[in-house]
Amino acid sequence: MGGVGVRNLAALLLAFSIGACAGETPPEAPPPELRLTPVDYGALPDWGRDNVAAAMPALFRTCERFQTLDPAREVGPGAIGGTIADWLPVCKAAFEMSATGDAAARGFFETMFWPYAVSNADDPEGLFTGYFEPQLEGARQRGPGFEVPLYRKPEDLVAVDLGEFRGDLEGDRIVGRVAEGTLKPYYSYEEIDEGALDGRNLELVWVADPIDAFFLHIQGSGQVRFADGGTMRVGYAEKNGRAFVAIGKLLLESGELPKDKVSMQSIRQWLRDHPDRARSIMYQNPSYIFYREVEGDGPIGAQGVALTPGRSLAVDRKLLPLGVPVFLDTTWPADTPEAGQPLRRLMIAQDTGGAIRGPVRGDVFFGTGEAALEYAGRMKQKGRYYLFLPRAVAERRDSTS
Repeated sequence: MGGVGVRNLAALLLAFSIGACAGETPPEAPPPELRLTPVDYGALPDWGRDNVAAAMPALFRTCERFQTLDPAREVGPGAIGGTIADWLPVCKAAFEMSATGDAAARGFFETMFWPYAVSNADDPEGLFTGYFEPQLEGARQRGPGFEVPLYRKPEDLVAVDLGEFRGDLEGDRIVGRVAEGTLKPYYSYEEIDEGALDGRNLELVWVADPIDAFFLHIQGSGQVRFADGGTMRVGYAEKNGRAFVAIGKLLLESGELPKDKVSMQSIRQWLRDHPDRARSIMYQNPSYIFYREVEGDGPIGAQGVALTPGRSLAVDRKLLPLGVPVFLDTTWPADTPEAGQPLRRLMIAQDTGGAIRGPVRGDVFFGTGEAALEYAGRMKQKGRYYLFLPRAVAERRDSTS
């Protein structure tokens, strides 16, 4: 999750959903081509059945964020969502709504926004995965049963915005550490787990289970529960800059897991069933997340606001603007009570992720804990979505197209 870290459960799921056979070389994909086609609300499947009011708390959080920004600031790449100034009247109307029910919320969106079908060139269909906020058992101090540290951002970690050096690299960054006057890759997951950061007083909190800690690094944020009943919400502070490697794909290619049984749940269970091999498999993913304590509601997405379960969506921020409403049209994942039934609802694009790439690609935030995992860990559905733009932005866009 972006600010959450994104969480890369999506990367885990996507990587083992393709290239199932070792040695296969997938054809090179064409570059993404975002297309927006204006439609009316009647084109949105089940628009009249969704509980649209349930998306309002997420929109309020986006609006609170927008109100702190420069009105001239562009919303999304190439100002696809206009500017903050275009959103201020929309947010003012939202905060001044006299009614809070579903009919009032639906009328608000229909009045203030115009929907656009999103496609990648001529293809309107894409992949939708899920993520969640895990809960781990932990302690504030190291002790028996709590031996796995979650680290704060190290002081020697350097993040470089490459766009400051070359315009064509805008949005790209590199992370490392300076050694003997040279920028070197930062320590890998294996090196850190084997003690590379010992003795530097970077431990934020200690947790019980190394496998749960590993999956927390994939998600990027979570809650740590203490024996006295207290909790600490930990959020993404920085990552070590190493490329993410999906161990699910490795287990699939080696024949350890069958293709039709790969999920976050099955991967986690395989690691628990193979304690003699689990650590070496986890070390194949060199990516590592550093944490900070997060106060208040959370987790925090890439837009800088707390995510709303079932109504916050991660998108590719290089193509789509954060903060905009998105109407999702997909299905519920297998092995859930709603399996195969339509999942059609209004969401707000408030996060991003390392595997969330492409014009039609989304990651649904399902909430916190094991109940949310049951959905997030299985979510790997085809679908499409519709982007909502403020009417002032839509009018300018359509007048120049």
